Amino acid sequence: MQNIHSKIYEPTPSLKVAFIGLGVMGYPMAGHLACAGHHVTVYNRTAAKAQAWLTEFASPEQPLLACASTPRLAAQHADIVFCCVGNDDDVRSVTLGPEGAFAGMLPNALLVDHSTSSAHLAKELYAAAHAKGLSFIDAPVSGGQAGAQNGMLTLMCGGDARAFERMQPVAMAYARACSLLGASGSGQLAKMVNQISIAGLLQGLSEAIAFGQNAGLDMAQVLEVIGKGAAQSWQLDNRGTTMVADRFEFGFAVDWMRKDLGLVLEEAKRNGSCLPVTALVDQFYADIQRMGGKRWDTSSLVKRLR
Repeated sequence: MQNIHSKIYEPTPSLKVAFIGLGVMGYPMAGHLACAGHHVTVYNRTAAKAQAWLTEFASPEQPLLACASTPRLAAQHADIVFCCVGNDDDVRSVTLGPEGAFAGMLPNALLVDHSTSSAHLAKELYAAAHAKGLSFIDAPVSGGQAGAQNGMLTLMCGGDARAFERMQPVAMAYARACSLLGASGSGQLAKMVNQISIAGLLQGLSEAIAFGQNAGLDMAQVLEVIGKGAAQSWQLDNRGTTMVADRFEFGFAVDWMRKDLGLVLEEAKRNGSCLPVTALVDQFYADIQRMGGKRWDTSSLVKRLR
């Protein structure tokens, strides 16, 4: 994993931005914005984390960084406010209400939500933003902690084209791809497609590895071979060898995946989709939670088969 400070950034005009939520994803994402030359104010529910971020990224070359005690104060001078928190309730808590970001934002400012939440919430916040003369983009990310650290995330966006054009060059500080996929909520729906795909891939890879090990094969060698053919995938390339080695103390946690799959299954009820494999894998992840693997990487599905 490369150091945040080593990325080379495309030149963009320096803006006043805020970043709300400094978890495993938000902390490096906000760091990339600072390293790209933007004036960043951060807010985190645990104030010590915001202070640690400020200590790491403030320097004589980048003195215009700050932390704020509320989302409202973080957002009050920002051209763009970025947010990356846990679930629908968390997003509402930092955007709405008297101390939420919307209450402090300047007219015509833009809020970009990188949280993985419901499409319904994205549409709700889009409407709330426009009622206040603000703009809103839902922009969940894919690429995990390594993608955030390396500035190589994929952003799936929903909202208005004009607002997207404002945020896209700024967000490329921590992204390798940033695409507008439709109206408000489209980003969250695309993230659901992403999670459906990953769930099925990981279950198939888990079964393949368990089968090969039971058959007495050298699975490290087998994965190297099949990774050059039609079975190749990001999951095989990046998780196959660690699955063989029974290593799962990293990456995207099972608890997070279950939250995401819950959003998927609720949306499927609304739009009439049949997702039998996704529903089954969701229950397999529940098994992993009962095994004590709430914080294990999502590739830990293979442990059920051992």
